Amino acid sequence: MSINESIAYVGLDAHKATINVAVMMPRSNEIAFECQIAHEPGALERLANKLKELSKGSLVAAYEAGPCGYALKRTLDGLGVACQVVAPSLIPVKPGERVKTDRRDARKLAQLLKAGMLTEVHPPTPEQEAVRDLTRAREDAKQDQMRARRLRA
Repeated sequence: MSINESIAYVGLDAHKATINVAVMMPRSNEIAFECQIAHEPGALERLANKLKELSKGSLVAAYEAGPCGYALKRTLDGLGVACQVVAPSLIPVKPGERVKTDRRDARKLAQLLKAGMLTEVHPPTPEQEAVRDLTRAREDAKQDQMRARRLRA
């Protein structure tokens, strides 16, 4: 992705309960806006409206693939904010960069997104994701069953 002069870049560090947000505006190399919101639909809708108001143009957001799944991407896409899910293992890391905080992660995602240095992963459809969840639940149940058998023996 090349740098576009009319796009605001949004880095999201998503967790189960909260999302840290960092925004880089067009024609700026500084973080223009930061906040932390609850990870719930109403808060995401308010955030999308605020970002649209701030940017006055296109928005692109990114967050790391992880246990939160792809619901955040689907929600933001539905609210008119293009969202990418990026591969955590392919995010560039500077040597010696060990201190990680949610705020720093959101800032870094916004900066790397603007620089075009993130690799997007292909999100599964809701049906594919449901099958994955079911398969994982079955594997967990089988492991629990094996542990229980070993304890009885």
